[in-house]
Amino acid sequence: MTTAEPARTSSVPLLAPAERGSLRIADRVPAKIAAQAARETLAGAPGQEHVPRGAFPRASVSVHRDRMHVRLSVELGYPVDIAEVSRAVRRHVAERVEELTGIVVQGVVVEVERLHSQTSHAAEEGRVR
Repeated sequence: MTTAEPARTSSVPLLAPAERGSLRIADRVPAKIAAQAARETLAGAPGQEHVPRGAFPRASVSVHRDRMHVRLSVELGYPVDIAEVSRAVRRHVAERVEELTGIVVQGVVVEVERLHSQTSHAAEEGRVR
């Protein structure tokens, strides 16, 4: 039994993937992915119930050829193991950004901008405007 080749419907020759064109991803796209991935990680971290609503992680990226560096600014609840939460955020952000963009993440820097205690969270919740 012989295998037939698929029929070609066009006389245009098939091009190799590298010759078909290119794809450019704007820096804001992986930055949004990184911020969302950080938010996913922080939502499950202990102590994050103290972080006020609207305190979302902010991200910026620097892409050079096929490599990327990510910088995140986050706010955390207090008390929290800052080192452990930062490790989890770095790991998850690198995995998600690489998975969704195909660009290798060489480094993720996590900057903790503010710690929120349970008492400050309660005061903000009780405030009426």
